[in-house]
Amino acid sequence: MKYEVRIDNIASEDLFAIYRYVAINDSPAKAEHLLGNIHKAMTSLETMPSRGNYPPEMERWGISDFREIFFKPYRIIYEIKDKSVFVHAVLDGRRNCEDLLQQRLLRA
Repeated sequence: MKYEVRIDNIASEDLFAIYRYVAINDSPAKAEHLLGNIHKAMTSLETMPSRGNYPPEMERWGISDFREIFFKPYRIIYEIKDKSVFVHAVLDGRRNCEDLLQQRLLRA
């Protein structure tokens, strides 16, 4: 069975921030290449999206609706609903993801 992968606005903002950072600090070509690979990882969720693990921070908070896959060092956080996969965040795993996730949950 194939799922539809959707990227929400906040995850799109994450991707733009990643692109901008890499383009400024390295090169636009490397930023394009990186985003292409992140998109491939997200597209792979069309099949077997349940293979992702539960984000440990969210498990500690008693939230089990979300899963994550990795494109090192990036964490792609998503939710499966019916036949769709909603990507909610693309976070740099080297940052304090617990604080970032907490801030996003408070905004929701």
